[in-house]
Amino acid sequence: MTDRVQKQYEAMRDHFHRAAEQRGFTLDPAQQPPVERLSRLAGELAHPAWRLHRPPRHLYLWGPVGRGKSWLVDTFLDGLPTPRKRRLHFHSFFRRLHDGVAHHAGSRTADGSAVDRAVDELLGDCRILVFDEFHAHDAGDAMLVARLFHTLLDRRITLVTTSNYPPAGLMPDPLYHHLFEPTIKLIEERMDVLDVSGPVDFRRQQPRSDGAHGFGLGARLHPGDEAGAGLTPPRPEETTLVTAHHRDLPARAVRDDLVWFGFAELCEGLTSVADYLALAERFPAIVLDGVPALTEASPDGRRRFANLVDVCCDRDVPLTLIGADPLAGLPAGSGLMRDLDRTASRLALLRPPATLPGR
Repeated sequence: MTDRVQKQYEAMRDHFHRAAEQRGFTLDPAQQPPVERLSRLAGELAHPAWRLHRPPRHLYLWGPVGRGKSWLVDTFLDGLPTPRKRRLHFHSFFRRLHDGVAHHAGSRTADGSAVDRAVDELLGDCRILVFDEFHAHDAGDAMLVARLFHTLLDRRITLVTTSNYPPAGLMPDPLYHHLFEPTIKLIEERMDVLDVSGPVDFRRQQPRSDGAHGFGLGARLHPGDEAGAGLTPPRPEETTLVTAHHRDLPARAVRDDLVWFGFAELCEGLTSVADYLALAERFPAIVLDGVPALTEASPDGRRRFANLVDVCCDRDVPLTLIGADPLAGLPAGSGLMRDLDRTASRLALLRPPATLPGR
C-alpha cells in the first residue's frame, strides 16, 4: 500500500469515527466491516494507477431498515476528496432513466443504446456512484433494471449500492424472480456483498424532539385531530386537479404550504413513483387522508403507499397521514410485514397521535 493510499484509508476511517461522535453514538459492531471496507475503497480511489486499468470492486451493502446503511455511504461520500462523485436515490434515478430512455428510444433499441445514452446524461464524468435503496419489485421494470446494472458495472466507475435485500432476495415475487436471476448472479460476481444486519433499528431509537425537521415534521392523525395539528380540512370548493408527472391528479386542496389528497386517489389510482417525485419537488408538504389499515388496501395500494413514504422521507418533505394506523393488523413475521418493514421504520419518524395537543 502506497503512502497516498494509506493516508486516504486512515483519513476516511478517522472521518467515520468523528462523524459518529458528532451524532452522539459509537459505531455498531455490524457497521465496523462496512466502515473498514469503505475506508479501503477510499484509499483505492486515491491510487492513480486504478484509472489506467480498472476501477476498484463495486460494493453492495444490504441489511434491514434503520441499520445506518445510508448514513455509512453518505459519510463516505462526504469524506471523499474527489469531486467526481454522485449519490442518487433509486426512485429518482429510475424516473430520470425512464425519461431518458423514452427520449432516446428512436436510436436503435430502447433496451440498448438508449439506456447507454440516458446513463451518460445522468452520470456525466462520474467515477464513484452511490445508488441508495436499490430494490426490484416491479416485473415490468425488471429488464430495464437488468440492463442498467450491466451498463453501470461495465463502465469505468465504482458503484456502491445500498439495499434492504440481499441480492438473492431481489424481485421476490416467485412468478418473476427467474427473470432477475441473471442480474443477481452479475451482482454476486462483480460486487463485494456486505451484510449490515445489526440487531438495533437506530431510526426507531431516535427520540422525537422539538428539533424535528423535514419529513419528521409530519404526523399520523386520527380523523378529527386536524385542528390540533394546525390543519384546516379542505372545503368542497377547494377540489382541483394537480399536474404531476405527465398526468393530472385530483387533489382535495392546494394551498401555499401543502397539497392535500385522499388515499383512494393517490394510492389506489393509476399513480407512479414519478408522480410522487413531482409532487415532492413542487409542494413543501403533503397531506393524505382516508388512510386505511394497509391490510384493507389493495396490493398495488400498499406498494404505492410505501413508495410515497419513501419519496417523502428521502426528499425530506413533511407527510401527514389522517386515518387508521396503516400497520394495524399486520402479523409480526408475515411476508407482508417484511415487505413493509422499511415503511414501518420511516413512519416511526412521524409524530404519533398521542403526542398531539388534546389527546
